[in-house]
Amino acid sequence: MEVNNRLWVKRLSLSQQLIVLIVCFVSFFAVFFFIFVNSNVNNYTEEQMFTQLSETQDNLSYIYHSVDVDTTQLAQNDNRMIDSYFFKRDSEGIYRVEYHADGLKDDKQIYADVYNNLLVQDAIQKGPLGVFYEDESIARVCPGNKYTYYSIRMLEDDVVLVSLLNNAYINEFKSTFVENVIDITVFVVGLFFVIMMLWVGNIIRPLHIIKNYIDRIRVGKEATMKINRKDEIGEVAEALVTMQEELNKQEKTKEEMIHNISHDLKTPIATIKSYGESIKDGIYPYDTLEKSVDVIIDNANRLEKKVRSLLFMNRVEYILSQDSDEIVTDMRDVVDTVVLNTKVIRPEIEIEKNTMSSLFRGNEEAWRVCVENLLENALRYAKTQIVITLDEEQLCIYNDGEQIPEEILPTLFKPYEKGRDGQFGLGLSIVSKVVHSANYKVVAENVETGGVIFKIIKE
Repeated sequence: MEVNNRLWVKRLSLSQQLIVLIVCFVSFFAVFFFIFVNSNVNNYTEEQMFTQLSETQDNLSYIYHSVDVDTTQLAQNDNRMIDSYFFKRDSEGIYRVEYHADGLKDDKQIYADVYNNLLVQDAIQKGPLGVFYEDESIARVCPGNKYTYYSIRMLEDDVVLVSLLNNAYINEFKSTFVENVIDITVFVVGLFFVIMMLWVGNIIRPLHIIKNYIDRIRVGKEATMKINRKDEIGEVAEALVTMQEELNKQEKTKEEMIHNISHDLKTPIATIKSYGESIKDGIYPYDTLEKSVDVIIDNANRLEKKVRSLLFMNRVEYILSQDSDEIVTDMRDVVDTVVLNTKVIRPEIEIEKNTMSSLFRGNEEAWRVCVENLLENALRYAKTQIVITLDEEQLCIYNDGEQIPEEILPTLFKPYEKGRDGQFGLGLSIVSKVVHSANYKVVAENVETGGVIFKIIKE
C-alpha cells in the first residue's frame, strides 16, 4: 500500500505535488489550530481580562489615594468597558456602594450584578479580617452561562474596590482575536502558496527547456540551450551542453578515424590481392618469390594488428564489466611477459627493467593488453632506449624518442583523437579504459632531459 502511494505521488507533476503538499499543510494546520490554539485562546483571553481589571484598579486606586479626589475624576479615568464600585463598610459591618465609576451598564444593573452576587458579597464580608491585603487583588470567575470577571481590592480598612468585566465584551474580544488569527493564517498560507508556485515555476521552466533540448538531440536535430542559472539545474544544463559538444566532437573524429582506418585496411588488402595475383601469374613484384611473399606477410600482419585493435576496443568494455574487484594481478609478471613478446619488434632498442613485485587491481588479460599497447607505443618512437620502472605505487614506461607536442597531451588518451603522427590509434584509449576501470590514473609527460614517460599511478 505504501509503495502504491509513493508511485501515485511520483506520477504527479511538480505543480500537482505542490498543491497536495499545501492542502496537507493547511489541513494539518487547521486541525492544530482548532485543537491546540483554540483551547489556548481561552487562557489568553482570561489573562488579558484580568490584566485589564488589574490596570483599571491600579489607576482607580492611585486616583482614590490622591488629594481632592471626587467621583468625576474616578469616572473619567476608568476603562469604559469595566464597571467599578467602591464599597464602604457601614456601622453595622455591611459593605455598601459608595462610589460608582460608571461603565457601560446602568447603575441598577451594576448594583444588582455586584451587591446581589453571593460570591462577591461573601468575599467582601470576609475581607477585612485578613483575606484582603494592601495592594493585593483576588480574581474569580462567576459560574453560569453569563459570567463576569471581577477583581476585588482592599483600599482601606473599610473601603473595597470591586471591578467587573462582563461576558459580552469578553466574547467580543475572543471573537476579534480568533478572526485576526485566522486572517493572519490565511494571509501567511496564501503568501506561502504564491511563493511556492513561483519557486516551482522557476524550476519547471528550465526543466522543460532541458527536456526539449534532449528531445531534439535524440532525433538528431540541431539544438541549443542557454540557461543562466548557477544552481544545480544550471550545472545539469551546462553538463548536458558540454556532453553534447564532446559527443559531437567524438562523432566527428570517429567519422574521420573510420575513414582513415578504412583507408589503412584497404591498403594492405589491395597490396595482398595484387601481389597474390601477380605471383599467380608468375610475376614477382619484389624480384623474387620470397621477397614478394614477405611483403604479403608484412601487410597481413599490419591488417591483423588493426583488426585486433578494433576487436579488442569493442571487447574491452565486456572484459572490464566483469566483477574484478577481488582480482589482483602481479604487474611484474605481466611486464616480463609483454617485454619478452614485443622486444622482437625492434631488437636494436635497449629495454631496461627496474621492477619489483606489485599487485594491481583488475583482470590480468586487460593489464596485459594495456602494457602491451604502452610498450608498442614506446618502441614505435624510441631512438635507443626504453626504461620500465615498477614499484608499489606506479608503473612507468620511458622512451627517449621525440617529445609530444603540448597541445596534444590533454587529448592523448581520448578515443578517436589524432596522435602526434596524425594517426587515429586506439591503443592509448584502450590503456585509458583499463586504467580508469581499476580507479587508477594514467598520464603522459615530457621529460626535461628529453623523451616521454607514461605513468600508471595508483590512487
